[in-house]
Amino acid sequence: MELATLMIHAGAEPDPSTGAIMTPIYQTSTFVQQAPGVHKGYEYARSQNPTRFALESALAAIEQGKYALAFSSGVAATDAVLKLLQPGDEVIAANDMYGGTYRLFTKVYEKFGIHFKFTDTTLPQNVQNAISPKTKLIWIETPTNPLMNITDIAAIAAIAKKANVLLCVDNTFASPFLQNPLLLGADIVMHSATKYLSGHSDVIQGCLVMNDDALRDQLYFIQKSCGAVPGPMDCFLVLRGIKTLHVRMERHCENGATVAHFLRNHPKVAHVYWCGFEDHPGYAVAQKQMRGYGGMMSFTLKDDSVENAKRVLSSTHLFSLAESLGGVESLINHPASMTHASIPREERLKNGLTDSLIRLSVGIEDEKDLIDDLNKAIG
Repeated sequence: MELATLMIHAGAEPDPSTGAIMTPIYQTSTFVQQAPGVHKGYEYARSQNPTRFALESALAAIEQGKYALAFSSGVAATDAVLKLLQPGDEVIAANDMYGGTYRLFTKVYEKFGIHFKFTDTTLPQNVQNAISPKTKLIWIETPTNPLMNITDIAAIAAIAKKANVLLCVDNTFASPFLQNPLLLGADIVMHSATKYLSGHSDVIQGCLVMNDDALRDQLYFIQKSCGAVPGPMDCFLVLRGIKTLHVRMERHCENGATVAHFLRNHPKVAHVYWCGFEDHPGYAVAQKQMRGYGGMMSFTLKDDSVENAKRVLSSTHLFSLAESLGGVESLINHPASMTHASIPREERLKNGLTDSLIRLSVGIEDEKDLIDDLNKAIG
């Protein structure tokens, strides 16, 4: 089945009692049992819920995996992966990543004895050099947030497997329509389903997708035991969003390319971070592992002052100044004070995330209106 068809039909079966084509919202906390331990597959909604089950089936299918687990947020999904570890274990992580992930790693799990090595994962040799007998997990984003760096998933997966280390890929920026890390050798794929999977800025949710039976059982035990599960209404909303993911991503890619080239040719723009440029350092890898380049990008101005960046950030009308990404509407963001404020300034600067960097999530509006909005704001 082609991916576009899969997006519409995965996890969707007509309701057997009514014939409803859309999965019902099973807004219930518990399920009646015919006798103790005799039930229809559902006991208590923290452990199982039919709406969530339909969503997890869909997520597994579109990410080309065997199993999926839905969580109450992307951070909750990330948290579940870290709960696989023991005190003294080491994690190799990308040095360019979402600030919330960095905060969870360093402010929560370091005090429990988990050690993190942040490195430039775009160079596989860096990952190889960082591995030690204590390494249990490699965590990468590709494309990265917000500098749009590209990591070769297959190359890192080969290193991980040789060292018997788990590889988890945050696939939020690409979405399953543009990239499928499990097919490239990853063990776990994480999504903030809040973003492209939902696509409408109306739900907070995360998910993990995997193939290994034992790994699924471990993560399901964590999901059930710790209880960071999404409600049925949220699951319904993400299920609905997935049905239009392919058409939305096609438009995100088209608009993203138009906006990226406009910014690169603008006389007041210094640099544009977008992985679809042929001279991008990761372009060849992106071509190999992605089906398109998406609608995420960042840029800096030639007048590289924070004041000038904030002027632009406050001057757009269609690009709303807000955190998050991946919705149908375009968003503009200041990573240093918003999504990545939890990363110490010296660490941000060392990795190339300047105080004046501006991040865009290009939506699916008319591209001419988006260009006009940015042109007026930049001045």
